[in-house]
Amino acid sequence: MKLIVCIKQVPATESKLAMTRDGTDIERAGLTFVVNPYDEFAVEEALQIRERLGSGDVTVLSLRSHAVQNPEQALRTCLAMGADRAILLSDPAFDGGDNYTTALVLAAALRRLSFDLLLFGKQAVDDDDGAVGIQVAELLGIPHVAVVNKLEVDRQNKTVVAHRQIEGGIEVVEAPLPALITCQKGLNEPRYPSLPGIMNAKQRLLEVWNRETIEIASEAVGSGGAELKLVRLEPPPPRPIGRIIPDDAAAAVQELVRLLHEEAKVI
Repeated sequence: MKLIVCIKQVPATESKLAMTRDGTDIERAGLTFVVNPYDEFAVEEALQIRERLGSGDVTVLSLRSHAVQNPEQALRTCLAMGADRAILLSDPAFDGGDNYTTALVLAAALRRLSFDLLLFGKQAVDDDDGAVGIQVAELLGIPHVAVVNKLEVDRQNKTVVAHRQIEGGIEVVEAPLPALITCQKGLNEPRYPSLPGIMNAKQRLLEVWNRETIEIASEAVGSGGAELKLVRLEPPPPRPIGRIIPDDAAAAVQELVRLLHEEAKVI
């Protein structure tokens, strides 16, 4: 079975973020970048499917953001986990795009590859759009199931059965292969790369594909093809200082209720 995982490199979640002077981006200099946490679930699921079936290969694919100084690191992390092949999509023409142009580039690259199952994280933690994977499936004309936390693959019947949580229960969806799945927390527990895997990944060849490789027009991607324009980023307002209500428990509860009613006006 041929499995492809699309990943994104994002700032580490513990990073302290600051805005650029023009307010259109975060200041990326000095940030630590990692594999998007939801994409780690996708990589782990691909590896587990290969192990359960006893055969297959796992390819990881990533679109370079030129703001990331070392985009190869995320792909090498996936190779260290056990992926078989890594492809980096890198071209200045891709700069300044949105989720739609990202999907266009990924879909163009995927058309050049053979696959049975595509796996994405449900969203990237930097922009929380959650749109790219679904748009890729639509562009490729294949079925998709989003926010999956349990996945069963039937290679003989060429189907997948995906489970996802909905309000009040579990939704079970069956889809024919090839299909696209976006992965949610709880699907698995991503493994840590082993030391031999890390050392081996440092020596592995990364394939680099540009715009000409995937045969996509420059005006269709990047800032020229983007449908969305980011006007401004602003940090959330500072949280007000908390208030401590002294006194015994009974009196404190009464005062708390009064404050919630008269000042906060939430009850």
